[in-house]
Amino acid sequence: METVVSISQSELSDFLLNVAVVRPVFIWGPPGIGKSSLVQQFAEEIGLDCVSMLGSQLAPEDIIGVPQIVDGKSVFCPPRSIARERAYCLFLDELNACSHEVQKAFYSLIQDRRIGEYELPAGSIVIGAGNRAQDSAIVKPMSSALINRMVHVHLKVSHRDWLRWARDNEIHQLVLEYIENRPDHLWSAPPKTEATFSTPRSWHMLSDALHEHGGELHDDVLSVLSYGCLTPAHAGQFKAFLKQRDSRFALSAIIKGEASWPTRLEDRDILYFLAQSFRARLMKELPDEKEAMKAKQRELAHRGKGLLRELAAISLEIAQLVVTEEEGEESLPSWFLVEVIRDLPRLAEKKSG
Repeated sequence: METVVSISQSELSDFLLNVAVVRPVFIWGPPGIGKSSLVQQFAEEIGLDCVSMLGSQLAPEDIIGVPQIVDGKSVFCPPRSIARERAYCLFLDELNACSHEVQKAFYSLIQDRRIGEYELPAGSIVIGAGNRAQDSAIVKPMSSALINRMVHVHLKVSHRDWLRWARDNEIHQLVLEYIENRPDHLWSAPPKTEATFSTPRSWHMLSDALHEHGGELHDDVLSVLSYGCLTPAHAGQFKAFLKQRDSRFALSAIIKGEASWPTRLEDRDILYFLAQSFRARLMKELPDEKEAMKAKQRELAHRGKGLLRELAAISLEIAQLVVTEEEGEESLPSWFLVEVIRDLPRLAEKKSG
């Protein structure tokens, strides 16, 4: 389904509270961004048990049940997990990964809250979720009849929401510090080939592994862990971040003028990480319109141009990466780019070439 409007994790709870209580809701989103955990958290917040069913593993009889003879008549008996006496939240995860036969079995459950002669207790909630076709996940086209039985919402990744959650859930300090520096690395689009990629879930997995190992990690172990969980480019940057963290270089100190860009060849990975973090800082803090700048932002813009000049003297290629927009990435404010290229025309060579 095409994304038109998206909401963040923190907005989803309010949405469900106001919509899911009256109509079934379907949550769309890429793998690993927390759809399942958010639904379970929502159910806990409103005091309902959450019963999860995985669409990709269901057969029709898992929903409608099997027939039994009662007083000479056949009666379908739904499974115990569904046929409950008290209100609950029924979560149909990977609903769009199940077969069309299973989708049809959900029709009356979603529309009428009924399976055969069994009716969901008053106050029960039905929520579905699934990945999108572009996520390279196992999905099947949902019938128009099923789509039209639910209110649809698209979930987006919010690093602020995730960091807020992570601080309360013992996510490893190194992971927290890295995402605070590179919030754009919290999630990346699923690759077309079989490869690891960064999501809130994969960062959580890396955090668990770091906690389990404890103490100081050897470089080879860190490589196995980071490349085994994250987008390869993010894994390399995470390793560089740890190396930078243990060295005398820090982006905040460089911006303040208390330290300089690393110049040694053996520190080139640190330089690349710092440059990318510098780009992320500029995108985060500089306004889209120059007229909207405040004093601190004006100071950062002035300092930023000076730092780019210093960086270009060390490595023109890395300095160009700071101002060059990659496909799918946000760009720096246009007014800032104009001023940078005016003062440092060499940085435009890669673009024009």
